[in-house]
Amino acid sequence: MKKIVIAGGSGFIGQYLNKSFSKAGYEVEIISRQKKHINWNDLEGIQNALENAEILINLAGKSVDCRYTEKNKAEIIRSRVQTTQILGDAILKCQHPPVLWLNSSTGTIYRHEQDQPMTETQGVIGSGFSVEVAKKWEQTFFSFNLTHTRQVALRMAIVLGTDGGALKPLKNLVKFGLGGKQGNGQQMFSWLHIEDLKSIILFIAENEQLNGVINCSTPYVVSNENLMKTLRESMQVKLGLPSPAWLLKIGAMLIRTETELILKSRWVYPERLINAGFSFQYPRLKEALTSLI
Repeated sequence: MKKIVIAGGSGFIGQYLNKSFSKAGYEVEIISRQKKHINWNDLEGIQNALENAEILINLAGKSVDCRYTEKNKAEIIRSRVQTTQILGDAILKCQHPPVLWLNSSTGTIYRHEQDQPMTETQGVIGSGFSVEVAKKWEQTFFSFNLTHTRQVALRMAIVLGTDGGALKPLKNLVKFGLGGKQGNGQQMFSWLHIEDLKSIILFIAENEQLNGVINCSTPYVVSNENLMKTLRESMQVKLGLPSPAWLLKIGAMLIRTETELILKSRWVYPERLINAGFSFQYPRLKEALTSLI
């Protein structure tokens, strides 16, 4: 039985992958803060879990859905850098280390872009706190020189699924009549169906030439305005009031989050996956939402 280790496996994506891979016959080990899993303080347990693993998937890190106070910013960085460091150190101690280490990153590393897609080779790294988080995360990950473990950083777009993530709050906006465009509505929305994320993981595992940075996003990006329109149509809601930027800033303060999550234009293009022959099950937003709603 092939073994997959999911670090940070108690979150929305981790739970989905755990169920999917377990159902497919994999042995799945989870590292998290929860008592039922291997704890981050159990360094021996982490090393034992990694021995003879086919794939290590690291999803660990404090949610960025919060106010960017100095305390929260420090924890966002620490939770990513420290867990990545722990995993790398454990791999170095393994007699039979994981064949593949997939570490989360984010498409937010690219600049605010509305005119052209950001590919792995031509993408322009942006600026600001979220970009610095991604850069430090990837720097820690690639600081390890692992002879027997292939390393891939997954620059993920916003993952859509039924049990968490961004789709739930977006659906609530539509449900309560607030499903119009946000800001000017022209910011690009890069996204990925959670089932395609699982398929990408298996595809990378099978294609040994893939390493380094991989963009994980559907090639068919949509504007925020089209996102909300398609979501309203999928939920059969005719009207949706728009939310101007000034109102979003007030609302973000009230619910303790940041407007960057909504207003930054993300145009992430999966050039390396497409060139390697990957085929998306849900390439377009309408069919993705139909499967999830």
